[in-house]
Amino acid sequence: MTPVRWRDGTLEILDQRRLPAEEMWLACTTWQEVAGAIRTLAVRGAPAIGIAAAYGMALAKGGERDDAAAGLRAARPTAVNLSWAVERALASPDPLREATAIAAEEAARCDAIAAAGASLIPSGARAMTICHTGALATGGAGTALGVLGEAHARGRLAEVVACETRPLLQGARLTMWECMRRGIPARLIVDGAAGQAMRRGEVDLVIAGADRIAANGDTANKVGTYGLAVLARHHGLPFYIAAPSSTVDRATGDGGAIPIEERDPDEVLRIGAPAGARASNPAFDVTPAELISAWVTERGVHRSAADLVR
Repeated sequence: MTPVRWRDGTLEILDQRRLPAEEMWLACTTWQEVAGAIRTLAVRGAPAIGIAAAYGMALAKGGERDDAAAGLRAARPTAVNLSWAVERALASPDPLREATAIAAEEAARCDAIAAAGASLIPSGARAMTICHTGALATGGAGTALGVLGEAHARGRLAEVVACETRPLLQGARLTMWECMRRGIPARLIVDGAAGQAMRRGEVDLVIAGADRIAANGDTANKVGTYGLAVLARHHGLPFYIAAPSSTVDRATGDGGAIPIEERDPDEVLRIGAPAGARASNPAFDVTPAELISAWVTERGVHRSAADLVR
């Protein structure tokens, strides 16, 4: 499974809004189309949108490059991989070659993350996760879901407990779909049932991905992750973050400085709220570093923020 592919001057994006019901590819021939696909979640996941944005830069004409960089960076502000990849492509004399290199590097990082993180999964573990952090989100084996896939391959994982992930249900639609395709045993729960599952002893650990990790270890991820970290601490469960080093933002001192994307309130209201109701729709929240047991990157398992950003 791959979220994007380059063919004959066109970036093809697997439309994740239509999954799992339909596998449809969008053909993007301009950077504006790529920015739109990122903004509307046709492609999502921090590493994957970085890859897509880098290819978007390859579609920009010579005089458009600065505008393309600004437009792509603005498509989704929280995930630092996006701006990181755009800057690399902008600085390169050959953006297409740079985008191809970024895609290959992210895939290799996923393999290393999976190998390092699998050591944290005890035999017979039931692991809770949120959102979707597999191949479609990364261009490789995945981050948190890549770890769980590797643990399953080693015979260590009993079950993935997947939170549905409101408001767009990436956990229900994508995590469950990918687990089923890969033969990973998984069970879907509504987001509000996470605490009850922990209290009943149905969860042994929590592992999530990240869209930006500040220099002090505070971590932004899909909204709801902070709540899982608090619940995990209360129930004495380890809480892990798995992400490539490209997600670490040393220029952002702490979580308070991470921009949090506010999405269209209609994504929440359209599930049946009464006419005239108001809503807020933050896409991410920030988990303080003190609630995180370890961060897993391609460089290994980091038990402290100081080790992570070294």
